[in-house]
Formats: sequence, C-alpha cells, structure tokens
Amino acid sequence: MTIEKVRCKWCGEDPLYLAYHDREWGVPVHDDRRLFEMLVLEGAQAGLSWLTILKKRQGYRKAFDRFDVERVARYGQSRVQRLLGDPGIVRNRRKIESAIRNAQGVLSTQEEFGSLDAFIWKYVDFEPRRNAWKALSEIPARTKESEAMSSGLKRRGFSFVGPTICYAFMQSVGMVNDHTTDCFRHKELEAYRKT
Repeated sequence: MTIEKVRCKWCGEDPLYLAYHDREWGVPVHDDRRLFEMLVLEGAQAGLSWLTILKKRQGYRKAFDRFDVERVARYGQSRVQRLLGDPGIVRNRRKIESAIRNAQGVLSTQEEFGSLDAFIWKYVDFEPRRNAWKALSEIPARTKESEAMSSGLKRRGFSFVGPTICYAFMQSVGMVNDHTTDCFRHKELEAYRKT
C-alpha cells in the first residue's frame, strides 16, 4: 500500500507543477542568475497562470541566454523584435522590455550591494520567514516585506515588481515558507538554515 504525499492544494495534478512544488517552490535561492530568472518569470506571469509560465520556462531560458544578466542587459530593439516573434515566451513588449531593464537593475544592484542576493534577502533579515498556514485562504497575496521590496526595486529602475509579484517571488525563492502545514514540504523546509 502506497501512502500518497499531502501537498499544497494549489499544485493540482500536472506533473510539471508537482515537480516544481516538490523540488523548487520555497527552497531558498542565493544565486543571482536564478534570482534574476525567477524575477523575470514572476513578472511574465502577471495576468497568466503559473503553469503557463512553467510550460514556457525552457523557452525563456533559451530566449534570454539562460538568464545571463550581462547579456540580457545589453539587448537592444532588434533583440526585442526577435523576442516578440518567439512562441517559446510570453510575447508582450512591456514584459520583454521589463526583463532587459531588470537585468540592468541587477547589474547596478550588484555593483552597489555586491549581489542581488544581498539586496533581496535583506527584506527578511537574511533568514527565511517560517509561516504556519493551515489553509490556502490564510496565505496573504502581499506583505509589508513585499511592499518594501517592491518600493526598493522600483527605486532602482525595476519594473513588473509590484507587491503581489514580489510576494510570489519571495515564495518561489524560499524567502518565506508558505507551504501549508499539512504539506510534506513544510516540515522539510522548516529545517533549512543558510550555510
């Protein structure tokens, strides 16, 4: 007899969604390239489902040079035009231009703070917030930390970084543990400590 793992209700049954939930969502990330990737993907998701973005993730990695910040920061209008014709990504001019602007923001943030990681994680005092939500309905869409992060990023020239997008980003990169307490990943992530 197999015992089924209890997961957060939002991840449904799609194998791609299940793999993302089980291996990535809520795992603390401290690599600038991965942080940039998740910032771009969370911005691209605005108005769409996260599953749509997961299905296009490999397309994004290919289209945006595997999220090489220095390369993306140099994209010009000819590259924007090419990206607008790429079916592997969300073909929205504002979101594409935002990714380029955000890459430029990452470079200036790295210059000033040493890394995007150092800038981003200060909003949670460099330690994941350990929440204990029993139901999805308890999980907020935004918090004072995501509002502060949004303001900080916007001051640095970033776009598609409103407080709700920032909170989704915080959840995805493990700045908060928002797995519900009945989910098997909640306990696993509670044990995390930055090394």
